[in-house]
Amino acid sequence: MAEIVPPRERVCERCGRHDVWDEGKSSWIIASAEGEKEFGSPYCLHEWDISGTYNPLA
Repeated sequence: MAEIVPPRERVCERCGRHDVWDEGKSSWIIASAEGEKEFGSPYCLHEWDISGTYNPLA
């Protein structure tokens, strides 16, 4: 049986927002770098960097 491996982080190609997957909350949260959240633009229609190069199969 194939194992599906979901992405653990994503970055918006338009505004640079960086999210990471939080297992405890079972949702995406905004990543922090050097104490600052990488939130990007609140008005952006995010285009995540998950593309055809991503392979969800282990």
